[in-house]
Amino acid sequence: MTVLTAATITVLPDGAAGAVVVCGSHGGRYPGYRTALAGLRAVILNDAGVGRDAAGIGALGYLDELGIAAATVSNTSARIGEPDDMLRHGVISHVNTPARNVGVTVGDACAEAAERLTAAPLVAVEPPAVSEGRAVVDLEAGGRIVLVDSAAMVTADDAGAVVVTGSHGAIVGGDPRKALQVDAAAAVFNDAGFGVDDVGVTRLPVLQQRGIAAFTVAVESARIGEAASSYRHGVISAVNPLAEAGGARVGEAAAPVLERWARRAGGVG
Repeated sequence: MTVLTAATITVLPDGAAGAVVVCGSHGGRYPGYRTALAGLRAVILNDAGVGRDAAGIGALGYLDELGIAAATVSNTSARIGEPDDMLRHGVISHVNTPARNVGVTVGDACAEAAERLTAAPLVAVEPPAVSEGRAVVDLEAGGRIVLVDSAAMVTADDAGAVVVTGSHGAIVGGDPRKALQVDAAAAVFNDAGFGVDDVGVTRLPVLQQRGIAAFTVAVESARIGEAASSYRHGVISAVNPLAEAGGARVGEAAAPVLERWARRAGGVG
């Protein structure tokens, strides 16, 4: 039985259907939906520090109801966004019932757990939809904020805008070119609990080099995978120098900073 790797659940390798996939994505509900939609036998994701409302492991309960085996590795054991690192160093932090039924337990090495998951039943289901959202907040005082639950949803039309994502702030697959698809005025990510080597904020210096102000919000303050939560509830946890120069401060609410930046980007104020 095959064990495959994927840096993100949105781009799976050929032959993923019916396989066990060790994936660098956070363990939220939407990655759980994509797991079921792709017909995976089982998946191992990163718990992203678990965070607000346990959003970082939301996939496990979602897949539990479908009978699909799933587990997460601790964000303090392996780098989110890097499945090869998860295989080498990951330690299982959370397990759902189908995974437990084939012998996967908290504390297992990721590679060992992946092999055990090859014995999980292959479940064919029509998964309940979990929408991954995109919205635009038009501010009464002028300016707009683009909310995308995944950085993969950023489009060319978002160039020059203030973009808030629900994605983790780690470089996907360690590739700096994937920090953000467009040159936004500013960008926001979830810190995924920082994790090993502070990987959860590694997009920030890359975006600094591109002239983009960027910060992360604390995973304890906002539900990972939900841009609206980052905007409404997020508390700033790390900033790059451009963001700091623009008034972003660690420990402060994200919303007022974003609204000020949006007005500025829109030529208001």
